Amino acid sequence: MQVTFTAAEISALVQPRAARGATAETIRGIAALDVAAAGDLSFLSNPKYKAQVTTTRASLLLVPADYEGEPGAGQMLLLVDNPSVALARICARIESLLWPRPAPGIHPSASVAAGAQVAASATVGPLCVVEEGAVVGECVHLQAQVFVGRRAAIGDDCWLMPGTVVAAECVLGRRVRLQPGVIIGSDGFGYEFVNGRHERIPQIGQVVLEDDVEVGANSTIDRARFSRTVVGEGTKIDNLVQVGHNVVIGKFCILCAQVGISGSSVIEDYVMLGGQAGVAGHLTVGRASKIAGGAGVTHSLPAKSFVAGNPPLPFNLDRRIHVLKQRLPDFFRRVEALEERVGVAEKTSAE
Repeated sequence: MQVTFTAAEISALVQPRAARGATAETIRGIAALDVAAAGDLSFLSNPKYKAQVTTTRASLLLVPADYEGEPGAGQMLLLVDNPSVALARICARIESLLWPRPAPGIHPSASVAAGAQVAASATVGPLCVVEEGAVVGECVHLQAQVFVGRRAAIGDDCWLMPGTVVAAECVLGRRVRLQPGVIIGSDGFGYEFVNGRHERIPQIGQVVLEDDVEVGANSTIDRARFSRTVVGEGTKIDNLVQVGHNVVIGKFCILCAQVGISGSSVIEDYVMLGGQAGVAGHLTVGRASKIAGGAGVTHSLPAKSFVAGNPPLPFNLDRRIHVLKQRLPDFFRRVEALEERVGVAEKTSAE
């Protein structure tokens, strides 16, 4: 299915501050500035690509409100506050056309326990399982093979993609979005070494995802040993992320791919964790901190920290050390040359 728009329809979606030029082309695609062709929509979000606006063949461009250039022939510029956000509005419209919500109802192949509560406006797709006592709220969309455990609760307007699991007793707020393969409520990793063996510690807590949380494909969030593992409102989690038991993540955090957070750590509001960053157990990462990709957090950090490396150092210091490391071979050569010169001088002096 191809979705097309007129320039007027796109203008109505993004509500630009101003427009320059005109195009009669039907917009049939979205492309980067350097590869766009007639009929494409493009945008300028990063200033480093500003020069490409004058050479692009795109028919319609989203540019910052302070952009001063003029459009080419048959080209239209829409001046908006944030081109990336404007493009997101357009993509949301395309998404709704390409993948509309199916009609409410329960697929014949789904298994819904008699004691489960499924809102009449919800959609339960093929081969889904909703266990006893579970609650599925208004306008929820469970795609194929979704599992909702005993007494779990799925808030209004959630969208759970194929193969996701919300295990027993876990709670999702409103508008939570789980990508394929997400596991909410797997057992926390808890064992005690007793009489020469690793003895399993039962994990009897729950996971709570607050409103507007999104979790990427194949990420796992462990249930608490007791009490709750919590992901705060508006936090976004990338693919292949591991959140351990009894972790508390604050509001509006970003966790990039392959982040790992060990049990009982606290990640305060607005923290950003770069790809493959790790946080050891029982630590606190302060509000609005930034952890660079690949960093290993081995001690608690105060608010607004910006660290890199393992063990973590202030970001600028870590970068300086990285530069100095590259000069070590030359440094050792110079030291060896000095040692030779000093040795010769000492020998001559002794003679």
